[in-house]
Amino acid sequence: MPKVSSKRQITLPIEQCKAAGIEPGDEYDSYVDNDGHITIVKKVAGAAKGLLKKVAADKRYSDEQSLHSSLAP
Repeated sequence: MPKVSSKRQITLPIEQCKAAGIEPGDEYDSYVDNDGHITIVKKVAGAAKGLLKKVAADKRYSDEQSLHSSLAP
């Protein structure tokens, strides 16, 4: 069974890497849900291309104001 190293590093079993198409050097995102489950998602170049093309910017707010409002509790 894989263990977490002293540097908090985790080694994924090769079978899981093959199933997910993860190769050495690939980038990934990881997320933790409310139950403590970790999800690892391989980043794919261009996966979000065009995702926001139909969204119009609200020029009444600066980037800084928008970021601040999204971080408020």
